[in-house]
Amino acid sequence: MLTPTNATDGRTVGPEPRPAVLAAQEWFDVGDLARRFKCSNRHVLRMANQGRLPRGIKFGNLRRWSRRQIEAWEAAQ
Repeated sequence: MLTPTNATDGRTVGPEPRPAVLAAQEWFDVGDLARRFKCSNRHVLRMANQGRLPRGIKFGNLRRWSRRQIEAWEAAQ
């Protein structure tokens, strides 16, 4: 739970806003990788589940891959 903080003038304010962690251009979704590798979405997920592709990070039901992670993986192939 987020707790309020006191402002310098005595007001009670909310917590400091958090910076956006996920910039859209920094992350690939399954469709982005499918287009990049010219295969189906299902094939990308299958490769990740088999360990033939980095597993990525799950955000709820969504899976995302870091651009740096994918580029490093491609360079190593």
